[in-house]
Amino acid sequence: MKTVGLTYDLKTDYKFKKGDPLDANAEFDHPSTIDVIAKAIESNGVKVKLIGNAINLMEKIDDLGVDIVFNISEGLTGRNRESQVPILLEMAGIPFVGADALTLGLTLDKVMAKKIFIADGIPTPRFFEVASPELLTNLDHCKFPMIVKPRFEGSSKGLSESSRVEDMDGLKNQVEYITKTYKQPALVEEFISGSEFTVAIVGNESPEVMPIVQIKIDGKLQLKDKFYTFARITSDRLEYVCPAKINEELKKKLDDLALRVYRAVDCQDFGRVDFRVDANGKPYVLEINPLPSLSTEDVFMLVAKATGITYEQIIGKILNSAIKRHGLNLKK
Repeated sequence: MKTVGLTYDLKTDYKFKKGDPLDANAEFDHPSTIDVIAKAIESNGVKVKLIGNAINLMEKIDDLGVDIVFNISEGLTGRNRESQVPILLEMAGIPFVGADALTLGLTLDKVMAKKIFIADGIPTPRFFEVASPELLTNLDHCKFPMIVKPRFEGSSKGLSESSRVEDMDGLKNQVEYITKTYKQPALVEEFISGSEFTVAIVGNESPEVMPIVQIKIDGKLQLKDKFYTFARITSDRLEYVCPAKINEELKKKLDDLALRVYRAVDCQDFGRVDFRVDANGKPYVLEINPLPSLSTEDVFMLVAKATGITYEQIIGKILNSAIKRHGLNLKK
């Protein structure tokens, strides 16, 4: 029986430092999530070897004893943290599931990702980045309301009700909070009032666009000024609706754009694209996550159900996409 290694970061491994925000380990997984993913991989006829984070991988890399690694590691620190595990595996010549180091580095940095979207003619909210509130001077190219985010974070880190700002005072306060708390520049975007969607994709040569998921907040699909925040992830105020209750025209727009984004950044095996759609039905790409959560409480479980397959089968689809891409045969 062939062996699949599993790289990941546990919330319980994170050591909070003085000054860390409460959501510092938000991207990391609960041990129970890793157990579920490992069992789902095993259900596809392979053994799973738990490897853990980048430090563990470095210690074991000369004698890993696996045929392929299923990577869901978010990395430890810095703008390139998601690239840490993939670059180690690439250097050691070990095949792995998911995007490579370049794609992960580019997409974690939301400013770099948006530059690629713009170069490819993909609609994304107008934006600028700023390293401190003192540098906020000429805002002619963006209009209020705006939303302020950390430049390179995931899992809605740094997003709260205060992130949407309507005037210069609010903008300065939020930029100061982000730059001081997260020790990185702030990304400031024009806020798109409307509705929110996320689209999962699996595969490589002919990627499969999964049923669209719509975000419902406080029982409403028309979110207007509401948006996805860190606090809402763990509350009952946030729901996922799949398949989304939208017309065929919007569905086609979102499907086509999601695929363009997936290909624009060279996503591999699986990924997820997040959108806001304005009151006129125009979609804007917020970001692509080539390392999306595979928790059973997240969207991959929902899209599996909506396509008539199990969670284990969608994990198998992702694994098999990578196996085929690497030219491996794990059945022997």
